Amino acid sequence: MRKILLGGVALALMAATSLAGAAELKSIAILTPEAGTDYGWNQQGIDAAKAAAKAAGIEAMVADNLGYGDVRPTLRELAEDGAGLLIAHASGYNTAAPEIGAEMSVPVAIVDRPDALKAGAVADYTCSGHEGSYLAGRLAAKMSRTGTVGIVVSGEPPSWNSQSAAFAEGAKAEKSDITVRYAVIGPAAYSDAAGGKRVTEALIAAGADIIFGQGNGSSFGMLQAVETTKATDGGKVYFIDVIGDKTPIDKGYLLSSVVWNLEPVYAGMIEDIKADKFGSRNYGIELKDDSVSLLKTKQIPDDVWGEVMALRQDIIDGKIKVEPHFDADSVHALVTEMAVAAQ
Repeated sequence: MRKILLGGVALALMAATSLAGAAELKSIAILTPEAGTDYGWNQQGIDAAKAAAKAAGIEAMVADNLGYGDVRPTLRELAEDGAGLLIAHASGYNTAAPEIGAEMSVPVAIVDRPDALKAGAVADYTCSGHEGSYLAGRLAAKMSRTGTVGIVVSGEPPSWNSQSAAFAEGAKAEKSDITVRYAVIGPAAYSDAAGGKRVTEALIAAGADIIFGQGNGSSFGMLQAVETTKATDGGKVYFIDVIGDKTPIDKGYLLSSVVWNLEPVYAGMIEDIKADKFGSRNYGIELKDDSVSLLKTKQIPDDVWGEVMALRQDIIDGKIKVEPHFDADSVHALVTEMAVAAQ
């Protein structure tokens, strides 16, 4: 009887602790390096944080356009304002955030550090849209007229690498003799729109008629290059974007986008904090729950889209295996030619 009573007391204490933890989480905060109006990384992160917070009945605090410098003062301020979770939405923040999180006793979520998990303190969400990027590669190869497609990146962080590798794999699976050209704007040229335009123009001159671009603010320069530069066959060049949907500003050159929905990621973090499980796992995105999807635009013929959606189902069913490759060397091994342009 004593054991039963003690067990009951323990369960009651655990339940009380869990409820207390849930009650304590009243708000979350997200910090982004660029404005939340980029139709990409920053906007998708902010929109998802707001949606996840609303669904959980808590507040979302937003600190955007912070740049890539020291964000420690902002992290402290948000923690002092009551944030129960700090989402550091940039790889450049993955050192400062854990430091301030430990200092202020607030859990933090970071990217590009899947090895940095710490129970109750640090979680990683190095999301990879590689499954969607593989489909984008298949799409690009199906629609290329010149037999050459290009990849332009604003740096080589793990998420970009996994998508670049999958795109190249998809393109070559669709058409084995296709040429995949690859260019890096700079080591961390995420907001370098001028560099994005210059490098994209170089790949178009080298024969690419479809560009797969990954670059936050620099992607606007890539899109501008596509809009103003003819392909070597004299025809139109198309752009495949990542993370967000630039349809509202498209002038007829956006072919598709590998769209990320981060709401399930942040919702999982909130649930884990309430259940005292935060820091026990890495968070990801995938095709089967539509946290990764390929954008359908009017530029894609219906028959081609049907073929791509059949491939999507094959990935979900396990008939096609798409493994993420987070290292730059894997990307370099898959592309036909790499051009590196100084920022």
